[in-house]
Amino acid sequence: MAYFLCVIGMVLIIEGLPYLASPQGVKVLARQIDSMPTKTLQIIGLIATLVGIGIVYVGTSIGSM
Repeated sequence: MAYFLCVIGMVLIIEGLPYLASPQGVKVLARQIDSMPTKTLQIIGLIATLVGIGIVYVGTSIGSM
């Protein structure tokens, strides 16, 4: 459970950094996302998910060495 909470904490840190560093840029990006086609957003989501799975796989592989 402690590991899970650390992971959730790291996700929140990474998610919060753009808002801290450039709130105006986040607003602009949100407007651009609103005008993107749904299919494009689905592809971006798929790519992000696959990259995340790859990172978890590499992390667990390195951790088990």
